[in-house]
Amino acid sequence: MTEKEGAKKHHAKDEEKETAEAKVEAGDIVMVEFDAWVEDTKELFDTTHESVAKDNDVFNEKMVYEPQPLIVGKGRLFPGLDEHMAKADVGKEYEVLIPPEKAAGARDPKLVELHPVREFLKQEIEPRVGLEVTVKNRPGHITAVTAGRVRVDFNNKLAGRTLKYKYKVVSKPTKPKELAELILKMSYGTSEGFDVEHHGNDYKVKLPDSCKYDQRWILSKYGVVRDLRDVLGAETVSFIEEYAKPEKKEEPKEEPKAEKPAEAPSEPAKEAVKKAPEELSEEDRKV
Repeated sequence: MTEKEGAKKHHAKDEEKETAEAKVEAGDIVMVEFDAWVEDTKELFDTTHESVAKDNDVFNEKMVYEPQPLIVGKGRLFPGLDEHMAKADVGKEYEVLIPPEKAAGARDPKLVELHPVREFLKQEIEPRVGLEVTVKNRPGHITAVTAGRVRVDFNNKLAGRTLKYKYKVVSKPTKPKELAELILKMSYGTSEGFDVEHHGNDYKVKLPDSCKYDQRWILSKYGVVRDLRDVLGAETVSFIEEYAKPEKKEEPKEEPKAEKPAEAPSEPAKEAVKKAPEELSEEDRKV
């Protein structure tokens, strides 16, 4: 093989590697920007773009609008979106319509119930259409309020709807440490303050003080373990909590107080001392 042929073959391998990295596959964690609408009503229900949220009057100042990490091909997305994204190219824009059966499913009329208004008033809830509520540990939303009854729909709000997604996979991270941090963000909402180490298939996650007493973390950590195993093939996952003994502060030593110098006698008193006792006037004796 000539030098020229060898260089050509090496270049072909590099191109093949780049192409593979640019393709999304099932099991990948990818960073995605997207806009999502209900097709028949044109209602925007999710977006990663601040400008789109503002244009559709759904802007939430508490949200951070930026590309989101998603796990592809593991049943974490609507089936229709999952299937489409598992064949996507990184950097390419797509638009896809997802029918109800491959989105939030068909709407079940049996999941619509009537409840007395007093149930909500006892909880100091003023029922109104569109309000999301929890009744007997079931999440739902109010669809109608009459004189004494409230109609609550326990179906997913998107059930029975065709959805339209416009999305682009902006990157496909590959480093285990970065992927583990993205898993933390997906499950707990943030990876800030966590310190991740990995040796082969063993992962150690040092926890920040902020989540040691956080009930959300108690629930989130099981999702973190699941995803580290499913996506990164982790065999052992260790969570490390450190409680350092606070350093004892030394109390500052009091400096010895300087003795107050005796006050010098006044001039009249000095003159009085110089006089013989018998020479002191009545006024001098008072000094």
